Amino acid sequence: MNTAEKNHIGRKIGRIRELKGIKQLDLAERLGISQQTLSRIEQSETVEDEKLKEVAQALGVTKEAIENFSEDKALNIIGNTYHVDNSSAVNYGCTFNPLDKLMEVVEENKRLYKELLKAEKDKVKYLEKLLKEYKK
Repeated sequence: MNTAEKNHIGRKIGRIRELKGIKQLDLAERLGISQQTLSRIEQSETVEDEKLKEVAQALGVTKEAIENFSEDKALNIIGNTYHVDNSSAVNYGCTFNPLDKLMEVVEENKRLYKELLKAEKDKVKYLEKLLKEYKK
């Protein structure tokens, strides 16, 4: 890939859009432009800074991320960070004990029930007091 292709901002925009799973029409709508206009931007070697900032914001990346985007680097990062563990059929990598979380919820429910019970008892006492005063 020659230097001109590496610095082709429009292609970088298009590739980032594709990697993020955004259709050209969807990005165009986010930018408030037609799909044809976005297509022309993606075919342009350079893009004005202000327009590039708008596109970056619509893509959810920084302007610098677009300018410095390299598909080789992106694939290298994915290749170095994605590992398949075939030692088990299912590997969700759970970082907490689900039973501990369940017990936390049970304890919280007990606490809330006690608070509710106390509030109901206080309400009954208050109503009994009002009833006694009414009977006098």
